Amino acid sequence: MADKDKKAFVLRISPALLKEVEIWAADEFRSTNGQIEFLLNQAIKTRKKGKTKES
Repeated sequence: MADKDKKAFVLRISPALLKEVEIWAADEFRSTNGQIEFLLNQAIKTRKKGKTKES
């Protein structure tokens, strides 16, 4: 997906959680935004796998 296809939005997140995500992102050589996007994609994939098993 090209950056022009991405939608920006405001995310409210606790300072402690943001700090943890920032550290995790640095450990994996990603930006904070990239890490959040990666984690959301992983969660969606896991959720979809669970739904196919239930069906």
